[in-house]
Amino acid sequence: MTDEILESFDGTRKAGSIAAEALDEVSEIIKPGVTTEKIDKLCYEFINDAGAYSAPLFYRGFPKSCCTSTNHIVCHGIPQNKILKEGDIINVDVTALKDGWHGDTSRMFLVGDVSIKAKKLVKATYDSLIKGIKTLKEGSYIGDIGSAIQSHVEAEGFSVVRDFCGHGLGRKFHQAPNILHYGEPKTGERLKLGMLFTIEPMINEGQYNTKVLNDGWTAVTKDKSLSAQFEHTVGVTNKGYEIFTLSKKGLETPIA
Repeated sequence: MTDEILESFDGTRKAGSIAAEALDEVSEIIKPGVTTEKIDKLCYEFINDAGAYSAPLFYRGFPKSCCTSTNHIVCHGIPQNKILKEGDIINVDVTALKDGWHGDTSRMFLVGDVSIKAKKLVKATYDSLIKGIKTLKEGSYIGDIGSAIQSHVEAEGFSVVRDFCGHGLGRKFHQAPNILHYGEPKTGERLKLGMLFTIEPMINEGQYNTKVLNDGWTAVTKDKSLSAQFEHTVGVTNKGYEIFTLSKKGLETPIA
């Protein structure tokens, strides 16, 4: 790989590691009675202490350092004084900006004892992310990622959100290409060595339709069914791919 690619991978690796460690810290406090505001404070302080910046804070006017999306919230939930309850599921989405490079990741957490259907949804979502990642190699297609995710999720009886997608990143938080989480094999842009992007499937228990609330950020399922999401930052290598946001503690998913 070229020096430019190696530099971008090294920077993304450092930022991604900080983001993943922030979510490892979140796993220590998730329980009934905790507020999403407390989660946001923890993420901000951890990322700041690591010498990085929480990229979502003030990004296009977003008021917080992370996104906290509970139950039927699909993505971009704003941390506030919401108290987590027994049986909730929550996605926490963080992005660390370190030395000009971004590392973006999100993870689902279970609050106490959750329903069997919620556990099935969370597991199917995580498994679909991994299946999408495993398609990555130089010369493969973006459509291969979406096809792998969609086929797994729909076989499990769930639906893939169409209104939001993964994205390229690097020195910019969001850039080309868009990574759709549905589609046909061998369609779309071909992957090139050194490409950096997120894969972040949002999977609904019911229909895939969403709507954005009046705050301009919070996206929810139209039918109020549960939604789950996992996200990794990845890069295309000469050996296939690298995941930059793996948990050092093996905590990517709460369900084995």
